[in-house]
Parts: sequence; C-alpha cells; structure tokens
Amino acid sequence: MAACTLVGALLPASQAWVGKLIVDAVVTAINTQVGAQAGLRAVLPLLLAEFGLLLIQSVNAQARTLAEHILHARLNLAINTRIIRKALELDLAHFENAEFYDKLQNARREADWRGLQIVNGGFYVAQNIVTLLSFGALLIRFSPWLALILFAATIPAFLAQSRFAELNFRVLSWRAPEARRLMYLEHLLTDYDAVKEVKLFNLGEPLLGRYADLFWKFLREDQGIAQKRSLASLIWGLLATLSYYGAYAWIVWRAVGNTITLGDMTLYLGIFRGSQNMFEAVLSGLSELYENGLFMSNLFAFLELEPEMIVAAEPRPVPQTISAGLEFRDVSFRYAGQETWALRHINLSIRPGEKIALVGPNGAGKTSLIKLLTRLYDPTEGRILLDGVDLRDFQPNELHQRIGVIFQDFVRYHLAAAENVGFGQIEHLGDRPRIEQAAAKSGADPVIRALPEGYETTLGRWFSKGRDLSGGEWQKIALARAFMRDCEVIVLDEPTAALDAENEMRVFQQFRELTADKIAVLISHRFSTVRMADRICVIEGGALSEVGTHAELLALGGTYARLFTLQAESYR
Repeated sequence: MAACTLVGALLPASQAWVGKLIVDAVVTAINTQVGAQAGLRAVLPLLLAEFGLLLIQSVNAQARTLAEHILHARLNLAINTRIIRKALELDLAHFENAEFYDKLQNARREADWRGLQIVNGGFYVAQNIVTLLSFGALLIRFSPWLALILFAATIPAFLAQSRFAELNFRVLSWRAPEARRLMYLEHLLTDYDAVKEVKLFNLGEPLLGRYADLFWKFLREDQGIAQKRSLASLIWGLLATLSYYGAYAWIVWRAVGNTITLGDMTLYLGIFRGSQNMFEAVLSGLSELYENGLFMSNLFAFLELEPEMIVAAEPRPVPQTISAGLEFRDVSFRYAGQETWALRHINLSIRPGEKIALVGPNGAGKTSLIKLLTRLYDPTEGRILLDGVDLRDFQPNELHQRIGVIFQDFVRYHLAAAENVGFGQIEHLGDRPRIEQAAAKSGADPVIRALPEGYETTLGRWFSKGRDLSGGEWQKIALARAFMRDCEVIVLDEPTAALDAENEMRVFQQFRELTADKIAVLISHRFSTVRMADRICVIEGGALSEVGTHAELLALGGTYARLFTLQAESYR
C-alpha cells in the first residue's frame, strides 16, 4: 500500500508536465513549419512517455485494489478476534448488564469497515498531500496568491463536513439500545425457536409493525442529517467552483496576452483543477478520518473494559483430590445495580463425596448459589472455601477445569454430536472412546447411534442435513458433557427437567453410582429425585431455611415437608 501510494502520488504531476511538453512541441512544429514527419519525430518520445505513465497508473491501480482486498480480510479477522477475545475475558456480570451490550453493539458496528477506511484513508491522504506538494512546486512559478485563494475556498466545506460527521457519530452512538431492539425484532421474526409461537399467536404483523416503526424513526434521523450535510456541501462547493473559474479566466487572459505558452496554459489549467481537487480530497479525507476515528473510539473503549473478578497475584494450585470439602462461610450476594439480596448469610459445609440437593421456589437463589460455587461471581460478603482455601486464591480457569456443570439453560450446539459431548473437556475432543463412554453414562449413546451419521451427525436445524432432537434428548447430550470431565465437583441445575420420570430415575441412579467419590450438587423440583441426596437444603428468599436428610425434613414438618406432600398428592 505504501509503495502504491508513493507511485500514485507522483504520477499526476508527471502526466501534467509531459502533457505540457507535448502541446509545446506541437505548437513549435506548427510555427517552424518543419513538416509532419519531423514534427511527429519530435513529439513521439513524449507520446511514448505519456503512454508509459498511463500504463504505470493502470498497473498501480490494480495492485492497490488487490492490496486493499487482502488488507480488508485481515483487518476484519484482527478486529473481530480482539472483540471476541475481550468478551471471553470479561466476567459473567458484564453479560447480565444492558450497558455492556450497548458498548458491544457500538464496538462491533462497522468496526472492521471503519478500520479499513482509516488505513485506506490515511494512505490516500498521504498520497494527495505528496501530489499537492508536487503541484505546488509548479504553481509557485505562476501565481502563489491565486493558489492560496483556490485552496482557501475549500476550507469551509471541510469544516462543515467535520461538524456533520460528529453529529452523525453521536446519533448512532445514542441509538445503540434501540438498534439492538431492532436487531432483536428481526431475529425474533426469523428464528426457528420463536416461529411456532409467532405463527400460533399471530404475532408476525404486530412485531413487524414495531420493526418498521423503529426503522422509519432511524431513517428520519439519518435523512435529516444527510439533507443538511448535502445542502452545506452544495453551498460551499459552489464557492470552490467559482474560485476555480476565476483562476481559469486569469490563465486564459495570460495565454491570450502571450505571457505564457499554450503548453503552460494547458499545464496550469490542469494543475489548478487538480490542485483544488487534491486539496478538497485532503480535507475530505481528514474529515472522514475524523469520523471513522470517532467510531473506532467505541472499539477502543470496549477493549479497555477489564474483568471485575479479582485474580490472585500468586494463585494457589487447585487440589486434585478434595480432602476437607467445600464451605460457604456467611456468604451474601447481590447483583450489580440491585438493591435486594439474592443470597443472605449462607453457611453450609459439603463433605467430600457428599450429594447435596437444593430445593425452593423459583427465584429463591438456588442458581445464584451455583454461580458463586463455580466462581462465575464472587460473594458480595463472606467467603467460599475449598479445602480451607478461598476460591479467590485459585486461578479461575484451573478451578473451572475441576468442576463439571450443566445449567438448566444449557447450550444446544448446532455442530456434530461428538462435539456436543466432547466440548465438556475440550482437550479430549479427539478422544472418541471417552466421548462415547460419557454419552453412555448419560443415556445419550443410543440416541446418537440412531442418527443417520451417528456421532458425526450435525445436530439442530441451522445447517444442511442437521437433525433436531427432543428436549429430553438434548438434555441427555448436555449431561454427557458433564460426564466428559474428570472432576471432583459436579453441579447439575435442573438437568432432567425435560426427561420423563422413568428416564430421570434411571439417570440419577446411574449418576449416584458414577459420582460415588465426588461432591455433587443438584437443583431439582422433582422430589422423587431430590430424596436420593445425602442432604437436602431448602432455600427461601435467598436464605437457607432447612438442611437435613429427606426423613429429617419430613419429620421437621416445615417447607420441605409441605412441598413434598403437595407434589406427592398430585401423583395420586
């Protein structure tokens, strides 16, 4: 790009000078009456030189186009990779904050395109400045004052463009939340998971109406800015045009008065027009660089975000075998920006190999407790200890490797069945026996083997030949991911909600056998499953209200006994 820029910068002045020499040679041949052949011999080298310059210009233009194409692809990868990697570094708390998505929206919007425009625009501005300097060396010979007037006439247009560029940036940045809503409505109207309800509830036209209203609102805002920008460009452009034709008349007058040659007139007319165009291009390029820089500032603001979760300067190694167990010591937690506590004064010890069940109404804090246990969040107050060591003293990635988790909102990867299972331990993605063994433990193996291409079958409907599964079959796949891990703690958050009672009982009987020497934490609303745990913890309003075995809690006659009785009655 730099080489093409330098060549492109020097070509216009070279072509203008050769053009002047051709015109002067022709005029000389006519005035001296040397004859056509002699005149042609005098002009021919100059014609060949001009042809050579045109050939260089064509080759240079193609080389630059190729460089831009390659650069665009590489910049696109570089910028999007940095955005995604930054998102991976950030805590879960960021992803539960609407302001984070506004920043992500602003960072991703046209970031790769703006980056390319800055690089390309920078080279073009440099090229135009070099060309302008070469023109300037020729213009000084004629009239420095006239050149100054021509250049000054383009400055108002530059200032106007810069002002509207900043206004456009501010409008687009302010509308980030509404722009995300527009994208969401479009996704909702075209997504497979939503299409059934959209059709059955006749939501298509109402949602499309909301989409159109937002779209027209954006269009009116953009149109208003574009109209003002066009009017300003027209007015100040006329000023530049008038200054050019004033210079045009001055040059013609000098040529008619024999002050300059016809070749000089041709040269200066071309240079004046070219100089003004170049000066406008430089100022316009600077204005575009300014506008693109404003948009790229959103990218850099996003990349400056830092995780809120503290990482120990000298992290302790996570124990390979748990000897003392897990302990919640006066743990309280609330989400950022929330006044109410999700958990309050939790005190709970879990022994090595113990199976704990968490029960309670929706929103009581069960999943929040799991997020703290897996260190997706840190407690607002209190400590969580593993073998007597605060979880904050471990390296987060290493801690996550020692915990197997399946959440109730597990991911359905629209990829091969083997990958859906193998993602539970990415380091062993190529270990097919281990993948099949994990699938057998969860009951997913017969489901996968019945698919057209077995473990190589693409799941879901996003891609060609993909096969969708039932809710229960997807849950078996998700359970297999948990069994892929050789870990000391396994956490299951409503892992069998989509399974029928018989399959659920079979899975948990096998689950208890497979986790005989491991800590297991289970969240479930089915008490037939919960009663298999060593201890049951009842969470109400973010606090532990009851802890004990199934028999102990029934004897206590509290919340657990009441809920168990209600559920048992519903099966009679």
